[in-house]
Amino acid sequence: MSSHAREGACAFAWRHYLLLHSGISENDSRRSALYHYISNVRDTGEDDFNLLQTAAVAYLRKLDELHDDQSARLAADQALAECLEASSSQPGR
Repeated sequence: MSSHAREGACAFAWRHYLLLHSGISENDSRRSALYHYISNVRDTGEDDFNLLQTAAVAYLRKLDELHDDQSARLAADQALAECLEASSSQPGR
C-alpha cells in the first residue's frame, strides 16, 4: 500500500497543480521535486494516503510561495505535523 499511497498522493497533487497553472509542463522539475519530497516523508514511516496528499499539496503551494525547496519542505513538514496532531487529538484515535 505504501508505494500506492505515495504514487496516488503525488499524482493527485500534480494534477491539481497543473489545473491551477496551465503554463506548466507535465515534466516540470517541480514534479520530480514533489516525488522526492513525498518519498522522504514516506521513508519516515508515514503511509496514510490522506496525510501524504496533504503534504504533497502543501509542498507545491509552499514551493511556489517561497521559491526554495528546503523552505518548502520545512513548511510542508509543519503542515503535516499539524495534521498529525489534529488527527491524534480526535476521539477514538
